[in-house]
Amino acid sequence: MSNQKIVVGLDIGTTKICAIVGRSSEYGKVDILGIGKVPSNGGVTRGVVSNIDRTVAAISEAVKMAEEVANVNIKNVQVGIAGAHINSLQHRGMLIRNDSEKEICQSDLDKLEADMYKLAVKPGDKILHVIPQNYMVDDEPGIIDPIGMSGVKLEGNFHIITGQITAAKNIYKCVEKTGLKVTDLTLEPLASALSVLSPEEMEAGIVLVDIGGGTTDVAIFHENVIRHTAIIPYGGNIITEDIKEGCNVMKSHAEALKTKFGSALASEAADNEIITIPGLKGRDSKEISVKNLSKIIQARLQEILELVYFEVKSSGLEKKLAGGMVLTGGGSMLKHITHLASLVTGLDARVGYPNEHLAKGMVDEVKSPIYATGIGLVMKGLNDAILTENLIKEDDSEVTEVKIKDKKRSFGFNIDIFKKWLTDDDLEDFKKIK
Repeated sequence: MSNQKIVVGLDIGTTKICAIVGRSSEYGKVDILGIGKVPSNGGVTRGVVSNIDRTVAAISEAVKMAEEVANVNIKNVQVGIAGAHINSLQHRGMLIRNDSEKEICQSDLDKLEADMYKLAVKPGDKILHVIPQNYMVDDEPGIIDPIGMSGVKLEGNFHIITGQITAAKNIYKCVEKTGLKVTDLTLEPLASALSVLSPEEMEAGIVLVDIGGGTTDVAIFHENVIRHTAIIPYGGNIITEDIKEGCNVMKSHAEALKTKFGSALASEAADNEIITIPGLKGRDSKEISVKNLSKIIQARLQEILELVYFEVKSSGLEKKLAGGMVLTGGGSMLKHITHLASLVTGLDARVGYPNEHLAKGMVDEVKSPIYATGIGLVMKGLNDAILTENLIKEDDSEVTEVKIKDKKRSFGFNIDIFKKWLTDDDLEDFKKIK
């Protein structure tokens, strides 16, 4: 085990904080060595850290559990970032080259991409990630890789993801306070995509919908490139709140009703099926109709799926999604949810499970959609480790340049980039945190 790269994915979610320890198998899949999962206990709200102390305590407990199961000492973690503060936009950049005879090289693409980080965004936001879509050379569109071509005017279309700098800094604070180091930050829907989508689906065109506790994350892929991302500020927790108010029960009972008896389609629920809930001390038990419960769930879930469909239409790719939709996350475990998703969006839908990429180890424990993000973070870390290893072994400077760029274009964003966002005062605070 000591000779193999071990990666820890840390999913800091609204309802749970989960640490997953994994390594690459000899066949390129993931061996799960350990897992630790604890409730967030109110430390995270809609994907954003809202209470430092509670989040730190939960991270420490989850990591300790994972360490004991995997029998390893965890020092570095791959962390996800999400929340309603995440936004995306499309932008085109242009570079005029001095020598039309000289071939376009990697440094030209680097310069074009670096210019995107200079775009003005709203106060408090920073550009988290710049993802190339395609290029134009002397007004010739639709070029995926222009390296080696000749031309004067080089243009590029980019998908730009922005987020609040304070949200990222708070994640770093929480992780650093537990004595751990953040290896990389990755946008959570992109991590989930790694674990539940196939290359064929990404090429054909597909919508990933990750229904978490506080948010629903949307990522749209086409021709193996991510084209659109969005975070919808509603998730499984708001469905629980609806049940709590609609059925006049305690929150713990509402959550149990949703997970054990809930259905995304009221028409599939029996008319005469009744659930009995124990009453409070000295009070009679309460009877809940499964039909009414399903109506409450369907109403809210339909609203979420309509917002997802709005994002699909906004992307302009509605007619190019041959792969349909993949639902994952805890909210995707509701019965008949794929049927409802197809009715609302008109797209074929399936539930995405991460077990396709797992080789052995604790497969049965983590094959649920609720672990899609955590396993995706592990896969992201292992992919980066392979790129880094190849980079060290490769002596050819030209090949090295390309591999550095490949790593830069991976789903996460580099810590060096994160530090560039910070002012001198911020850096002083960051050093104090460490």
